[in-house]
Amino acid sequence: MATTPKRPTTLTAVSPAHTAYPSTLRRLRANEHIRELAATVRVDAREFIQPLFVDESLSERMPVQHLPGVYAETLNSVLATVEADLEAGVRKFLLFPVPATKSEHVFCFDGASSAVAALKSRFGNDVWLAADLCLCSYTTHGHCGIVNAEGTRLLNNETVQLLAHYAERLAEAGADCIAPSDMNDGRVRALRQRLDETGYDHVAILSYAAKFASKLYGPFRDVCKSTPSSAVRLEGRTSYQISPDNLYDAVQSALRDLSEGADMLMVKPAGWYLDVVAHIRQHTQVPLAVYHVSGEYAALEQMVANGLLERGAAHVELWTACKRAGANIIISYAARQAASWLVQEV
Repeated sequence: MATTPKRPTTLTAVSPAHTAYPSTLRRLRANEHIRELAATVRVDAREFIQPLFVDESLSERMPVQHLPGVYAETLNSVLATVEADLEAGVRKFLLFPVPATKSEHVFCFDGASSAVAALKSRFGNDVWLAADLCLCSYTTHGHCGIVNAEGTRLLNNETVQLLAHYAERLAEAGADCIAPSDMNDGRVRALRQRLDETGYDHVAILSYAAKFASKLYGPFRDVCKSTPSSAVRLEGRTSYQISPDNLYDAVQSALRDLSEGADMLMVKPAGWYLDVVAHIRQHTQVPLAVYHVSGEYAALEQMVANGLLERGAAHVELWTACKRAGANIIISYAARQAASWLVQEV
């Protein structure tokens, strides 16, 4: 009777010929040329989006605290900034309008529309302009939509209706892409339907599909004047943004937004959430963006200021990690340096 061979309980020793050093792995690291040939990840400056802040209340551009190289712009200064960015190789932008006045229910989107129109009128198809879509900078309480009279709940459907109107205004002004960051349910479907019905079916949607209730947004909230107020009794933004301890929520939210008409998806923040990027990439084949948010950027820049990191190399390493996790698009406050830093790192 034949017997089944027993599986070895220990690893079989590899012959000396196969363990001689240096090995193939080492030879593939020998110089920059062979490292380029062996690379599995390539970071390209064309994959970057540069955020822009335009504040209606300013008469001159102002540096943003804790974000070196970033400014709150005026309607005039942002044109000069984009001109310089084009010379640096940046052609894709994400606009954050900051209104001069706030309200609880009635909002004026003229400033945002004017900023989009001015940029597209000046630069046309030389730039690709996405416009962030949210109400946090417009509301007196800093939350991402309309709150009920008791201040205890964000009104999802009412907010989504208003966002659809806002999106139409931005598209009418010339935006190439609408980027909803509010995290209300059903907003992608509502935006796609409104854009299609009003003749803007060519305008893309980049959804903040996996936006987490992170502690890393501080400097951004300062420049956008969107810090949630304690005057309302909402539990921060945790009732509508994704909890950092719920991976499945992030994946399901991304798949939902994709089914509702999103053309591109985003994970925000970036560096602390690369596992989320990898999981969403396993389930989708659409362009996937990461947003290296203000707190992440500020922390890296603070280490640079203290002599603990070399600036360009540190950003490039972070960007490479984002690409390795599965991102196609990188939104970075240092996008305007990407072309020069990537050349230096070759």
